[in-house]
Amino acid sequence: MNVAVIDIGANTVRLLVASRNARGLHTVHEERGQVGLGEDIEELGAISDRKVAKAAGFAARYAALSRELGASSIEIAITSPGRQAANAGALVAAVRSEASVPVRVLSSEEEGRLAYQGAVARLGSHPESLVVCDVGGGSTQLVFGTAAEGPVWLRSVDLGSLRLKSRLLAGDPPDRRAVAAAEIEVAARFAGVTPPLPRMALAVGGTARALRKLSGSEELDAHALAGALKRTRKRPSRRLAGEFGLHPRRARTLAAGTLILMEVQRRLGVPLRAAAGGLREGYVLTRLERLEAA
Repeated sequence: MNVAVIDIGANTVRLLVASRNARGLHTVHEERGQVGLGEDIEELGAISDRKVAKAAGFAARYAALSRELGASSIEIAITSPGRQAANAGALVAAVRSEASVPVRVLSSEEEGRLAYQGAVARLGSHPESLVVCDVGGGSTQLVFGTAAEGPVWLRSVDLGSLRLKSRLLAGDPPDRRAVAAAEIEVAARFAGVTPPLPRMALAVGGTARALRKLSGSEELDAHALAGALKRTRKRPSRRLAGEFGLHPRRARTLAAGTLILMEVQRRLGVPLRAAAGGLREGYVLTRLERLEAA
């Protein structure tokens, strides 16, 4: 049984079509399109008509592709743009009209729990205690869980890589003064966040995937993150994208995402590992479980 989820976030619209097999989740097809809804939200407080139409166009295209791939269930999940944009209702209406499939705006708690489930599923086994950190374009979710109880603690911080870049890291590459100001902003936003200390920590999302390419390792400890930040400060985003095979938009927000992960890693006290799964995998697994139980 193939199930599809279309994930509309601050930076991208992403498609995952997957099924379940003996080893767990089997990816049938993945695809993404760059939209940049978060840029409009940060600058205007709302999403421009042009970008609403662009997101709806991607959603319609991916829904049609999902049908061609035999998906028996197709749903659209909207993350931070659905919570932060003044005209989020217009985005939901346009996407639903163009794609003709169910649309859900995820709460920050739902987003965190789904990312946790997807990360654990790709991990294969659950350590005694685990934190999953999902740095998106518009917000960051931290979820702590245990092997016995699953997720038991969650916090959402209303700051993501795109928001931080737009506010304080406009230079390409950002200069030392801008990075210092961004570090202060990140620390202030996380000041009240005190997660339980885990045995393992996983980072999901585009920043973590990009940092895995920069560092050449899945483990992102303090040294690896500091080295990655240094690279983002010494190279314009176009060069960074070319050298490490990154999308240009991701390269432009990478310094901001790295600063957020550095703060998270300091608070957790263990290295982060770049996870293979995340929100979309968690969403598909949840949907498969419901369909199989019906």
